[in-house]
Amino acid sequence: MKKVVTFGEILLRLSTERHLRFSQAESYKATYGGGEFNVAVSLANYGLSAEFITRLPNNELGTCALKEMRKLNVGCQNVVFGGDRLGIYFLETGASTRASNVIYDRANSSMGTINKGTINWKEILKEATWFHWSGITPALSESAGAACFEAIKAAHELGITISTDLNYRSKLWQYGKQPKEVMPEMLQYSNLILGDIDTAYFMLGVDKVNPDYQNEASLPVLYDKLFDLCPALKTAVTTLRYSVSASHQRIGGVLYDGKTIFNADVKEVTPVVDRVGSGDAFMGGLIYGLCEEPLNKQRALNFAVAACCLKHTIAGDYNLITIEEIEKLLDGDFSGKVSR
Repeated sequence: MKKVVTFGEILLRLSTERHLRFSQAESYKATYGGGEFNVAVSLANYGLSAEFITRLPNNELGTCALKEMRKLNVGCQNVVFGGDRLGIYFLETGASTRASNVIYDRANSSMGTINKGTINWKEILKEATWFHWSGITPALSESAGAACFEAIKAAHELGITISTDLNYRSKLWQYGKQPKEVMPEMLQYSNLILGDIDTAYFMLGVDKVNPDYQNEASLPVLYDKLFDLCPALKTAVTTLRYSVSASHQRIGGVLYDGKTIFNADVKEVTPVVDRVGSGDAFMGGLIYGLCEEPLNKQRALNFAVAACCLKHTIAGDYNLITIEEIEKLLDGDFSGKVSR
């Protein structure tokens, strides 16, 4: 069985209920989530062996987060304990023309204060076939970035496929470094990068170009620049998201393997129950598709888009959609009829 290892921070998510504003909220719904953990949940849900590596505080909240991993069948045997606190994020869910809003409370979290040398990566990765990280971890702190880079280099030395979701979060890069000072060195080992072309250019210190994804003929030369800057890159993928409103999204995707552009048809998603985690659902679907049928890139892209669309119907960070439900959507069934 293919084994995927992901590395990042699990957060306590406190969200207002019934689309209330922060100023209206008298209580918050407590759940858990976090980009790289969400990917592991998707993969475990699809039947792959998925392990999540993180650092948790040695207190009740850390124990609750560990129980959440176990409940969702995500491997957590190599989670380490240390630091003072679990990171938190507050979510105000938008509706119609009002956008959602996120406030982070994760300064000095256990993952934010992790150091290089904390985790024995060569031991953990020795049976892995895939390693996934995102741009969120190096955004937390310089030490978290160093720990992530240590994992990337270990995966590279072991010949493991490495994927990256760029996941630029402007509210997180607050410790004095800009992405272009950190990310280029880390991205040189990535075999798959998920992100918008301009986001990749920004993180690599290249001028933005405002790509036209509807003009397929213009895309290869723009993606080729990423391949030039990231020598290990084999696949570049972009989620196409057109926000009609907070309650209505249009989702598609583009994949480029250095030779061919693959497109997935744009799908309408309305109404939106919860948009948070939908990008992670795309990433999880993509990894699953490429693990199951490495040469069928169109199929993997279609699977990722369908997974992303269906995640919008699930409250919380995780994509709890089954393979059968995704297959149904891929077969053209948009009816949402009751299954009896």
